[in-house]
Parts: sequence; C-alpha cells; structure tokens
Amino acid sequence: MDFLGFLNGSGLTQPAIWIAAAVACAILLRISNVFRYIPNNQVGIVEKLWAMKGSIEDGFIALNGEAGYEPEVLRGGLHVMFPFMYRIHRSDLVTVGQGKIAYVFARDGAALEPSQVLGANDTEDKSDFQDARRFLLGGGQKGPQRKILREGTYAINTTQFAVITDERVYGHALSERERGVLESMQLTITERWGFAPVVLAADHDLVGIVTVHDGPSLPPGEIIAPEVGIELRDAATFHNNFQEPEKFLSAGGYRGRQLQVIVEGTWYINRLFATVEAVPKTVIPVGNVGVVIFYTGPRTDDVSGEQYRHGELVLNGSRGVWKDPLLPGKYAFNTYAGKIEVIPTVNFILKWMRGEVGAMKLDENLSEISLITKDAFEPTLPLSVVMHIDYKKAPMIIQRFGDVKKLVEQTLDPMVSAFFKNIAQKMTLIELLQNRAAIQEEAEHDMKARFESYSLDLQEVLIGTPRAAPGDHTIENILIQLRSRQIAREQIETYQEQEKAAVQERALNEAKATAAAQTALTQSLIQVKVNENEGAAALARAQKDAETRKVTAAAVGEQSRLEGQGEADRVLAVGTANAQATKLSVDAYGGPEYRLAEQNFAKFADALTRINQPLVPQFLMSGGQGQEGNSAGLIPTAMLSSMFGQMMPGALEKLKDEAPKAARRTNGQ
Repeated sequence: MDFLGFLNGSGLTQPAIWIAAAVACAILLRISNVFRYIPNNQVGIVEKLWAMKGSIEDGFIALNGEAGYEPEVLRGGLHVMFPFMYRIHRSDLVTVGQGKIAYVFARDGAALEPSQVLGANDTEDKSDFQDARRFLLGGGQKGPQRKILREGTYAINTTQFAVITDERVYGHALSERERGVLESMQLTITERWGFAPVVLAADHDLVGIVTVHDGPSLPPGEIIAPEVGIELRDAATFHNNFQEPEKFLSAGGYRGRQLQVIVEGTWYINRLFATVEAVPKTVIPVGNVGVVIFYTGPRTDDVSGEQYRHGELVLNGSRGVWKDPLLPGKYAFNTYAGKIEVIPTVNFILKWMRGEVGAMKLDENLSEISLITKDAFEPTLPLSVVMHIDYKKAPMIIQRFGDVKKLVEQTLDPMVSAFFKNIAQKMTLIELLQNRAAIQEEAEHDMKARFESYSLDLQEVLIGTPRAAPGDHTIENILIQLRSRQIAREQIETYQEQEKAAVQERALNEAKATAAAQTALTQSLIQVKVNENEGAAALARAQKDAETRKVTAAAVGEQSRLEGQGEADRVLAVGTANAQATKLSVDAYGGPEYRLAEQNFAKFADALTRINQPLVPQFLMSGGQGQEGNSAGLIPTAMLSSMFGQMMPGALEKLKDEAPKAARRTNGQ
C-alpha cells in the first residue's frame, strides 16, 4: 500500500494532510537553512558543511570553497542559501566605546617570526579586520595584532578575529584553551591600563618613559634605544609618539626602553606593543645648573683638553658628561637614559659644625676640626667656608669627582682640616685665640689657590672660637686669665690717662686763672682810660655849664628886672583902678560902714546855708499865752543888732526879712 493509501485508510482528512505537509516543509526548510534572517545589530558567520573540494588543509578559514568557516559574513536582512550546505552563526557587532581601545587577535593567518611579538599590519590588506579574505590573502599574521581599534562599531568575522575590549571578548567557536588565552590577554592589558589612552595632564608635570616590546633587539652594549621617526615631514616614518607601530619599526626603531619620551597630551598606544611609565619632569631651580651624565648616544672625542684628564667631557647628546650644563628650567628628561647632577651656582656655605646642615646637605657629615696647639692643648675649631661654583666649570667638577658631595667629603674636608692643623701646631692656644683675624686672612689667601685647582671659587673663610671637649675647662680657665690680664692692663692705662688728665686739668686751671686776671687787668686799664676821658669830658662840660649859667644869670636878671618893673606897673595900675572902684562902691552904699556890713552879711548868709542844724528851734518853751511869736523873733534881732551895731533902719529891716528866708532854705522848707 502506498503512502497516500495509508493516509486514506487511517481516516485522516484532506486538510490535515495539507497541514502535515506544510509542517514537514517548514521543518525541512529550517533544517536545510535555505532562508536565514540576520538582525541589523548582528552579523552572520557562514559555516560550509560540505563541498566538492573537500575540507581545508591549512587553517580553519575556507578561502577556496572548501568545507569550513567562510571569510565573509552576512549583514542584517533575509538571506537565501543552498539547502543542507551551510550553517549560519549569528554574532554581535563589535562595539568600542568612546575613549576606549580594543585589541584584535587573529586566529588564522601566517605564522609570526621567531622574534616577533605582534602580528604585522604594515599594509592595507593586513590591517583590514572587516575583510577576513583580504587579510588572509594579503599575508596577515595570526596572533595579537599591532593595530588597535578605536571608538566605533565594526562588522568583524569573530571566528577569524577575536576582539578584546574592557567589557567582553568578542569571539565565535572558541575552545576553552583559546578563551583562556584571550582572558589572560585581557587581564594583562587591564594591568597596563591598556583599554584607555595614555593621558598626561598638563598640571601634573609628568613625562612618559616608553618601553617597546616588539621589533629588533638593541645592539650589544646599548641600553637605551635611540630616537627614530621624529620628523613630522617624513610621513613614512613619523610614528607620532609610538601611536603607529609599523612606522616606528620602518624608521628603524628597536625593542626596549626608548630615549624618546612623550609629554602632555592624549596618546592612543597599543599597550601590547609599548608600555608607558609616567615620571616627574626634571626641574632645575634658579641659582643652579644641571650637569648631564648621559648613558647612551654616540661616542665622541673628549673636549676637556689635554691638560685635564679626569674622564670624558663630551658634546651634548653624546655619551659621557655633557660639556654644556642645563640652565634653570623644567625639562622632559629621560631619567633612564642619563642622570642630572644639580650644582649650585650661588654662594653656599659649608659648615664644619656637628649638628648644623646646609640646605643642600652637602656638609651633613662634616664636624669641627680637631687641633693640637704648640702648648699641647687639643681644642676643636668650628669653621664655615663660603664658596661659589662657576656654572661653566660645573661639568668639570662632575667629570672629576662625580658629584659635589664627594668633592666636599673626599677632597675639601681633608684639605681644610690639614691646613688648620698645620697652623695650630705653630701657635700656642693663647696665640690661636688672639690671632684669629690674621689666621682667617691667611686662610683665605692660601686656600683660594687650592680651591681654584678644583674649579671652585672660594669667597670667604669664617673661623669660630676654639672650643674644648665636653668636661674640659682648661680653655675656659685660660680665657678667664686673659680677661683678668686685660682688665689689669686696662686699669693701668686708665690710671695713666687719669694722671695725664689731672696734669692737664691743673694747667687748664692756671691758664684759666691767668686768663681771668688778664681780663681784669685789661678791664682796669680800659676803665682808667675811660675815666680820664670822662673827667676831661666833665671838665669841658663844667666850663661850658659855668659859661652857660653866667650868660643865663645875666639874661635872667635882666628879664627879672624887666618883669618886676612890668609887674609893679601892672599892680599899681590895678590898685589904682580897684581903689577908684572901691571908693565909688563905698560911696554908692553910703559910706564904709555900709559896705562892711554888706560884706559881713553876705558871709553870714553863706554860713547859714552851709550848716546842718536848724537856725530857728522847732519847739519853743514859753511861760505865757501869746508870747511865742515875740520870743522867736528875739534871737535874730539880737544877733543882727550885735553884728551890725548902728545900722540904718532900712538896711536893718532888709536883713530881718532875708534872715528867715535863709533859715527856711537851710531847714529844707
């Protein structure tokens, strides 16, 4: 029975048959991989299951139609494949984040050279990781690649190329062993901070020392690889600070630590190709120079001269001590390629004093100089030396002694100590104390030439006071004796000066007395002369006065006579006139008696006006009725009668009338 008959016999309906046929076709299409859809964020890796050419013989990427993994990938979309010949594996697009670096590991390709560490990408074919066929046909090598991937998204066949990022490893069909190798690479890159670019910030003052891990080895005897590919105009070899390994190697670069350094900036360097060590820049302060001792470079002739053979002094850039020092400033110096000795060019002090150290610590191992005097004392001498180094002679010092500290400890210390020991042996302790200025002057003069022989400029030698060892008071006792002796000398000189002062004072007093007497004598002589002159002047004045008085008396007498004669004539005239007037007045009053009575009455009336007592009593005591008026009038009548005597009746009556009025005026009525 055929298949259709079986279906009919089993009672299946026609629709069910068609459904079963459709399902069978779908399963068949799925198994046969005729139609495959690839999302746009993925690629399809094609694996050829069988081919007429059989399997590949070398590698595992089929370039010639053999069975195996195809180099091309399928991008997003629906693809129609030959049935039962291909298997499609989907893989994510490779994504490298912003500011990140990804590393590529080629699983197939040409083998690396024995000394080669990374696969070469010196041509465009070898560096195109998105075209596996082109990479393999162009001679691309297997293993980690020199070229790195920067930011972006890449459609890469992750069967041929495993891409390592900081987040994950992109790879397809990796064995456990391969995955372990790639994870180890990822760990190594992480330890080298290789997934991020090298960033040297400007405010950190750092310089990058580069070590290259690929390329030819250094020649024997060399420790630092020379600078190559630093010319910007040479595009074929300018590697831009090791960011392009192929150009670096084309320029003749060597494996190992490089003389060239990188400075501030951001550098995308393959950390499997080169690692970077950040070290501080070399700073030479003001007042100093830097003498360079270079460990690499060409070997050139010694330029120090025939008379100076203490090592090689060479031109800058050559191996040896550079002839010209580095002036104050900041330098991106490779500290593995050489050493810089900082030499002070300002005046600095070396102190032979235990416990006192200068700023440069060149004298930290120096102490006081032990002396033995002529009289067997053993003091110690503190000492300071001010010196200067000519910056042009600084390389000679390094050439001869290696550094300034060795010069101080191995040459200057024994030389200075011997000089002062020799001086101390010729003097007693007291002479050593008293002749300090002379010793200091001698030391400056004699030691200056010795310092010049070592390319040093001695400025000044400062000697301190010799001191005894702790617990030894001999020097102190001698100093006490010297002070006592000096005090005695000073007292003697004081007394001598006081004696001289006394003698001088006596002479001064005598001179003062003589001067005082001389002054008095001179004044007396002058006074005598003055008196003589004054007497002569007085005599002349007296004679003149006598003559003046004589003339004046004659004039006065004549004047008096004339004045008397005139006065007499005037008096006579006045008297004659008064007599005539009086006579006429008396005659007018009726005679002399009346004139006299008038004058008396006037005087009496004036007296009444001047007295303060009432002329008439305010109260009268009377014996009879009606007698008051008569008694009151008795007093003035009696007074008038007594005063005027025999008057004329008319005049008397007039006086009686005037008297009461005057009395009233006097009493204020």
